[in-house]
Amino acid sequence: MECRPQCAACCIAPSISSPIPGMPAGKPAGVHRVQLDAQLRCRLFGRPERPAVCQSLQSEATMCGSSRQQAMHWLQTLELQTQPVARA
Repeated sequence: MECRPQCAACCIAPSISSPIPGMPAGKPAGVHRVQLDAQLRCRLFGRPERPAVCQSLQSEATMCGSSRQQAMHWLQTLELQTQPVARA
């Protein structure tokens, strides 16, 4: 599946806990990765320094939906579901 132009939901919605070039502490959920260009394309795509979590994420119809908004919603929901539960 090809990426939707001007989407970048997969580079914005999820958190990344490992160091990324230009973001040595990783990236919080909802923050744009510094590697996004003006067209919201990843400058690291296909390069060896691309984070392993990004390499393992494969676009598919369920994740991408029919719009950027649907993709953001799906990925934000997944992000929330995979966060550790806070203990009182």
